[in-house]
Amino acid sequence: MDEYGSVDPDDVKKAITDKTILISVMHANNEIGTIEPIAEIGKIAREAGIYFHTDTVQTAGHIPIDVDELGVDLLSISAHKLYGPKGVGALYVRKGTKLVSLVHGGDQERGRRAGTHNAPGIIGFGRAVELARQEMNQEAERLTPLRDRLINGLLERIDHTRLNGHPEKRLPNNVNISVDFVEGESMCLGLDMAGICASTGSACASSTLESSHVLLATGLSPERAYGSLRFTLGKWTTEEEI
Repeated sequence: MDEYGSVDPDDVKKAITDKTILISVMHANNEIGTIEPIAEIGKIAREAGIYFHTDTVQTAGHIPIDVDELGVDLLSISAHKLYGPKGVGALYVRKGTKLVSLVHGGDQERGRRAGTHNAPGIIGFGRAVELARQEMNQEAERLTPLRDRLINGLLERIDHTRLNGHPEKRLPNNVNISVDFVEGESMCLGLDMAGICASTGSACASSTLESSHVLLATGLSPERAYGSLRFTLGKWTTEEEI
């Protein structure tokens, strides 16, 4: 990936061997918000006859997604990222894509995953998707200027700060910055005491005190990566709060 965390389609093409059966790239990075060139990578996968999966957990309900335009065979979504219930997800499978079940027993999920259906979760997920689809464009238009105002305010008012991720090709609700000479964990504690929610990386890895592997992969030094902060804006984020 480059300094913005963007995967180079040419690098993907060069990495393909005669043993490659699947390419998997997240639609947008969960830490730094960079939106990846999925359609370009999808074209490479199709030409090579390789299955292509993308993780849209960060993008579903926030930016438009068209499986045909992206050229994916498999696409995963998580309900809680678009205000649905936790513990529920969905997998889009293009017709003709062969899957081998990992959980055997019952014939649920068309024989692909055994186990009792989580009916309340499924219904809640469906409703969350309906609402997200209705509100997505309007919400993106509302959040983008708030995101930019937060980014510009932090960079202009605080010395030794830098934006992580692509300055333009990024999620409308994501802000990730690094502050030199300050630990991200210390800043998080101070923000928490002020009633502001932030993190030093992904929520999945919030218990570790190591530098973000994503930021290190973009070329940041361990010291700079250790001083990172991630803010995620949402439905109830107001201009006054920014």
